[in-house]
Amino acid sequence: MPLLYTYETESVGDLLKILAENLQRRRLEKGLSREALFMMSGVPAPTIAKFEQKHTISLSSFVALAKALGYTDDIKSLIAKPLFSTMDELETINKNKNRKRGRNEFDK
Repeated sequence: MPLLYTYETESVGDLLKILAENLQRRRLEKGLSREALFMMSGVPAPTIAKFEQKHTISLSSFVALAKALGYTDDIKSLIAKPLFSTMDELETINKNKNRKRGRNEFDK
C-alpha cells in the first residue's frame, strides 16, 4: 500500500501559484490594497507583493492573510479528512487513528 500519493500532476510551484492567484483575486474582489491587507493581517505589504508575484511566503503569513480575508474555516478544513483510494488504505487509516507517533516505514 503506497503512502505517497503520486497521482497529482501539479508541482509544489504550481500549487503555490494557484494559492497566490486566489489570494490576490480575493483581495482585489474586496477592493483592498496590499497596504490595507497589511493593516488587517499584520503581514507587511512587501511580503504580500512577493507572494503574489513570486509565490513565496511563510505558512504563518499565508494563514494570517487568509484569516484577514475571512477564510478561517477553509484553512481549518485543509487536510482535515483522510484521503484513501483503496480499502487497504482505509483500513490502515482506521487502525492508526489514535497513533501519537509515526513509523520510519513506508511502502514503495
